[in-house]
Amino acid sequence: MVFEKKFHPKIKSDLKKIDKQLIKKIKEIHIQNIAKNPYKYPRLKGNLSNFFSYHFRENKVDYRIGYEIIDNTVVLYLIIAKRENFYKNLLKRI
Repeated sequence: MVFEKKFHPKIKSDLKKIDKQLIKKIKEIHIQNIAKNPYKYPRLKGNLSNFFSYHFRENKVDYRIGYEIIDNTVVLYLIIAKRENFYKNLLKRI
């Protein structure tokens, strides 16, 4: 089952901070991986326990995609960013 994809309005500003070639990879590979099986990736802990985090590395930089699963049918992508300050920024966004 492939989940419906929805994006937080600030995802566009996240992508502006990322290299264009990496944006293409994110759309073609990473977003698709999540959409196929969003429960496969780690659930966050503590006050972020309703959210999941997909991790990947590009050019020695760690990135995260934070998302939420709604009604077992929709993946709401909340943030795409470097690991640095990712969790603090995710908290601000929710």
